[in-house]
Amino acid sequence: MVVTVAMDVPEAARPWIEAANPTYPCLIDRSHHVADLYNMVNVPQATWIDEAGHIVRPPENAGSSDAFRQMDRVTKQMAPEQVAERERTKKTYIAAVRDWVLKGPASEFVYDAASARARLSLPDAAIAEAHAHFRLAQHLLGRGKRDAAAEHFSHASRLHPDSWCIWRQAAQKDASGLAAGPEFWARVDALGDRPYHRPIDMKGI
Repeated sequence: MVVTVAMDVPEAARPWIEAANPTYPCLIDRSHHVADLYNMVNVPQATWIDEAGHIVRPPENAGSSDAFRQMDRVTKQMAPEQVAERERTKKTYIAAVRDWVLKGPASEFVYDAASARARLSLPDAAIAEAHAHFRLAQHLLGRGKRDAAAEHFSHASRLHPDSWCIWRQAAQKDASGLAAGPEFWARVDALGDRPYHRPIDMKGI
């Protein structure tokens, strides 16, 4: 079963879910419980869990590429080769998921227990504290205490700078509800040669 989780507020996530008209469950996790549990830092990320409840692929970039970093920031258009790279990466990942559905543990894309553990990225004390500040910020925001919430959002982001999920909750949103304005691009540019979407160990990607 595919289950998608939007780590956002309902009013921002709902229009995208309704436009997609999905046939699978879509949840909205405004408190980022999923990110906290699986140490997810960006979207889209996915983890594969088998029928026994075992993780057979730890949380990873779910078929996105960094091709968007080369787009025209005024027109929001990407060159044909950039679009092709993005589509190829997405199709490769989806094909791997389907291979797992059909073959189960015999799929070449499934890790054994030792390999899955070796690829897990476990949170340290600073990351755990960051999520605590994030939950407190959400609590304060829900009670209309925006200034206090902003302080804790900012502290959470400083403690866990790799988490785009945490950062974008307090970032400026554009007309479509996305944190994709100048503040976002300045943060992307600050990455330098580091990836926005972390590379994954998968044939074809």
